[in-house]
Amino acid sequence: MARAAELKLPPRLAGRLAAFPSPDAPAVRRPAGAPLRSWRLAALAGRLAELSSREGAAGLTLAFSLVLDAQRAGEPVGWLTADESAFFPPDAARGGVDLDALVVVRLPAAGQLPRAAEHLARSGAFGLLVLDLGETARVPVPMQMRLLGLAREHESAVLFLTRKGRDAASLGSLVSLRAEARQEPAGEPRRAGVSAFKCTARVLKDKRGGPGWRHVEVCRGPDGLC
Repeated sequence: MARAAELKLPPRLAGRLAAFPSPDAPAVRRPAGAPLRSWRLAALAGRLAELSSREGAAGLTLAFSLVLDAQRAGEPVGWLTADESAFFPPDAARGGVDLDALVVVRLPAAGQLPRAAEHLARSGAFGLLVLDLGETARVPVPMQMRLLGLAREHESAVLFLTRKGRDAASLGSLVSLRAEARQEPAGEPRRAGVSAFKCTARVLKDKRGGPGWRHVEVCRGPDGLC
């Protein structure tokens, strides 16, 4: 784990954060009566969530669905990843994500991401923080407690992306919602030059709405991918 001094925000990132609304400014948060069982930022506000997948593609697709939902609600988003893992920016942009408004933090090792997320969460500027932890995911319980406290204080959501199957244990008992991401055939006629697939989040644990529900998105791959 890197020392705290090594995780101070660089001037370039600090400048980008200055452009976001003040933590004291009015923000779009979870509205009264928002559905408990939905893959939306409003349903995850104030919580720690974990999205697991054996392969990264489905998890990334569903994570960027939340990113897009947050951006549409006017909420800044932070994406934290290690050097060995990254998403493909053109795919995110093609899905509607505003890359210029997405704060991306890259660090040498996944173990450094929770501490960096804590720095960002304390600013109160983010409605959503996504930590791409990869296969060696581990977030110590004291850190989970701090992140959960900050998520509740600022009505923000923290999403952990992990690479493992549904039978593996979650990151910990403080994770309020855990889902498994899968990619499946769309089950609709394929048109020439167009590929379609479903990304499904099967909810294994949900402390608010109860487990067993799922969220499904029908996606289309790049032109010519069959």
